[in-house]
Amino acid sequence: MEYIEGLIIQFAELAWGPWLLVLLLGGGFFFLLYSRLLPFRYFKHAIAIVQGKYDNPDDAGDISHFQALSSALAGTIGMGNIAGVAIAIQAGGPGAIFWMWMSALVGIATKFFTCSLAIMYRGKDSMGHLQGGPMYVVTEGLGRRWKPLATLFCLAGLIGCLPLFQINQLVQILREVVFIPNGWLEASQIFSFNLTSGILIAALVALVVFGGIVRIGAVTSKLVPAMVLLYMGSAIWILLENYQMVPQYLMLIISDAFTGKAVGGGALGTVIVTGIRRGAFSNEAGIGTEAMAHGAAKTQEPIREGLVAMMGPFVDTLIVCTMTALVILVTGAWQTSAADGVTLTATAFNTGMPGIGTYVLIICVIFFSTSTMFSYSYYGTKCLGFLIGAERQHLYNYIYVTLMVVAAVAS
Repeated sequence: MEYIEGLIIQFAELAWGPWLLVLLLGGGFFFLLYSRLLPFRYFKHAIAIVQGKYDNPDDAGDISHFQALSSALAGTIGMGNIAGVAIAIQAGGPGAIFWMWMSALVGIATKFFTCSLAIMYRGKDSMGHLQGGPMYVVTEGLGRRWKPLATLFCLAGLIGCLPLFQINQLVQILREVVFIPNGWLEASQIFSFNLTSGILIAALVALVVFGGIVRIGAVTSKLVPAMVLLYMGSAIWILLENYQMVPQYLMLIISDAFTGKAVGGGALGTVIVTGIRRGAFSNEAGIGTEAMAHGAAKTQEPIREGLVAMMGPFVDTLIVCTMTALVILVTGAWQTSAADGVTLTATAFNTGMPGIGTYVLIICVIFFSTSTMFSYSYYGTKCLGFLIGAERQHLYNYIYVTLMVVAAVAS
């Protein structure tokens, strides 16, 4: 098992090497210049589209612009915003947050182009239903001879969209922050707790994901605004309580981005790589998954959907991730706590809101992680449908909910 784990780590280091980071940043920067900053210039128009001013129920597609954005944000606003930011600060210091910002700024342009293409080059699945996503952009835009590339994307999507990280971290915070500290759980009961939690969460997720993108869009369009407002409201409360320290930590984020002094080992490269990796994991710009959600939007205008999609990295990284980072920094949890990942963020919230902070975060974690699992299941089914036929794509959901239980009991 350790040998297999070592191989996976080596592959991940190779896949997330400097070449990919240069491609993500460099590609996004090229799109930004090529479009002459179009995503930023039309931000107000993007808000009007999301508000439904240009919706046409007769257009081809399954869900509205707002539901498409909500489904996409449900996939990106997840544990990467809570646990991922904490991991970034631990591994790369405060300066890693600056490079997360950079990945988001260029990611806005990347998301605009990829999701515009998802509408421009929609194709039909084996059942004749209109679909969008990178696999259809490849086959419809580049031609059938490029189908092996589309197949490779779908194979990667089958694995990359599994809910292993989300369910594992959710069960961890319930176990280590709520049940064990309150004496509700003994060491001998941990496995049973993990298993029971995994089964219950899997059942909840199954109720939504087996309804397809229409049910996912309907649920996330209500869930995402509520969870973002709750999380941001709590974070803003903590920041207002420590407002004197906010400017100095914003300056530390910027200065540490170019020095790496706060990193254990002091390597500047670690700061940059950690920030860009976590930024890409958080907002998924250039990854291709969100294009599948936006490809289901009811619209005939590719640019409109691209403008809607570009708001994803803005909300996800520039707002939500920044809030998380500042809470961890101003409360001092990043220097005083030995906790890691989501537990570090929970420590920061409990420090900023004594007595209730932990429980507020737990509610947010439940919302964030379950909403992400809703969207990821849709991405996985679309990948499987492309590979073996849309009439059999529902099989992915059975594998999906089963692995949720397995991941819940894994270390």
